[in-house]
Amino acid sequence: MDTHAHFLFDEYVTAARRAGHGVPDRMPAWPVWSAEEHLALMDEAGVERAVLSLSSPGVCFGGPGERAALAREVNEFAAAQVAAHPARFGFFASLPLPYTDEAVAEARHALDVLGAAGFCVMSNADGVYLGDERFERLWALLDERGAVVFVHPTAPPNAALVSPARPYPMIEFVFDEARTVVDLLFAGILTRFPRIRFVVSHSGGALPVLLERIDLFFSDPELGGEAARAGTIRELVGRLWFDCAGTPLPFGLPALARVVGRERLLYGSDYCFTRPPAVLRHVAGLAGDGPRWLELMAANAGRLLGASVAAR
Repeated sequence: MDTHAHFLFDEYVTAARRAGHGVPDRMPAWPVWSAEEHLALMDEAGVERAVLSLSSPGVCFGGPGERAALAREVNEFAAAQVAAHPARFGFFASLPLPYTDEAVAEARHALDVLGAAGFCVMSNADGVYLGDERFERLWALLDERGAVVFVHPTAPPNAALVSPARPYPMIEFVFDEARTVVDLLFAGILTRFPRIRFVVSHSGGALPVLLERIDLFFSDPELGGEAARAGTIRELVGRLWFDCAGTPLPFGLPALARVVGRERLLYGSDYCFTRPPAVLRHVAGLAGDGPRWLELMAANAGRLLGASVAAR
């Protein structure tokens, strides 16, 4: 089961370009996605199902009405792919954050009408991180529904000032993923909304190597506050799920497993932004490494999403 797989279509790319994203996050170009190529790659890699989601920059274009309309268009397109290939695809719905009213409405529609497997949110929306108090009503709804929330990194505010002329996925993504998890921790989201199953991508980004330093601050009663009294940093991070998209071997994935264990690790290809040859090398590396990562991740995906939709 591939829990980190992306899709694109012409209307979305046109909207992104119109909003100033001539290329995504300073990468060379927008990739091309088709269900046919994706399914052929899955067959070659031995992956039975993939959960489709948008990558960065998500639907963060324009005001609330424009974002809501784009999120609906994106989610309906994804739902159509699932309807056409029900045994192979699921999807995580996009939400028009940081606009909570519109996000709550789209979340209900995605679950009740479109049959989404969960939701994909960026690590920040216009610089608003996931622990922000304006998202409380959204988290309350998703907690009530026991939803899966896949957190995908995007560029931080003012990224151009700290990463001049370099692609944002190289460094900025991994730090923004860690930054938004820290925000969730210190805001107490993981304890107040325990039924939400958050999935953190790219082996947690920079989080595993920073965790002990974060704990120095989190465990301080004046800094961690109520969130710290609800559990240790390792206990709370242990509630998260992590995919291994990107470059997990030889260092990232073993480091993550030492920090959080192996029970919530998931396979992610990052296709279509990662092209088929690199995806196949990624799978071969995981298949050839000692702990039999792919079997472990398939079993974990079954627990996260249900065995009937997570078969590998």
